Amino acid sequence: MGPGFGGGTGGGAYKPGTGVSTPQLLREVKPDYTVEAMRAKVQGVVLLECVVLPDGTVGDTRVVKSLDDVFGLDAQAIKAAKQWKFLPGRRFGEPVPVLVTIELTFTLR
Repeated sequence: MGPGFGGGTGGGAYKPGTGVSTPQLLREVKPDYTVEAMRAKVQGVVLLECVVLPDGTVGDTRVVKSLDDVFGLDAQAIKAAKQWKFLPGRRFGEPVPVLVTIELTFTLR
């Protein structure tokens, strides 16, 4: 049996709802542009699926919607999201790992 998913058999992250509260954002870190992406004038959104761990930090992270894998913006989005801090989600009053989606926007000024 594998690591499991959804808080079922084998452990794994819960999805918010049905007795599982959504983690609350405490600290957000904006992603940095790479020089190459600025030169190429790349703008848009990276969607990440992340596990907020019981200590409020961001654990496993994967790109759900890529903006750019050439100029490094997807990697910058992951780097920024890993620095976010949350009040963890809870189930039966206990902190549990919860799966969340984070949207990071890259905009040139």
